[in-house]
Amino acid sequence: MKQTAQKLTAVIDDFLNLQISQINWENQAAPGKWTNKQIIGHLIDSAHINLQRFVRCTYEEGFKLIYLQEEWVTAQHYQAADITGLLKLWELVNRQIVRVLANYPADRTQVKCDNGRYEPSFNTVAFLAEDYIVHMQHHLNQLS
Repeated sequence: MKQTAQKLTAVIDDFLNLQISQINWENQAAPGKWTNKQIIGHLIDSAHINLQRFVRCTYEEGFKLIYLQEEWVTAQHYQAADITGLLKLWELVNRQIVRVLANYPADRTQVKCDNGRYEPSFNTVAFLAEDYIVHMQHHLNQLS
């Protein structure tokens, strides 16, 4: 998991150092799609949910924890938020995930939890951590 934590650190640092000044935070790719600000909000929500999964899997398994992304983005009013604050929150929650993953108990990386919305979908912590980074990169690449 140390390697995964290092990958996540690189994604965080690259984004904060190279891209944020070039982004139009009000941009919306198409009607009905999230704005860039709402995409960052979605990534904050994703970070919170995954942090809970990673922490809980250190001491339990088989639990269900899902994320209703549209509802969370709407309920948290990201479009009305200050982008500086959102970016800081995104960074801090992800730095906490890095800390958790960098120190993850080796004997717990194959523990599974259920993250299926409509039917059970059990995934290991190792898979969820790697998938989390892929998901983040996908959304960061959407920002323009």
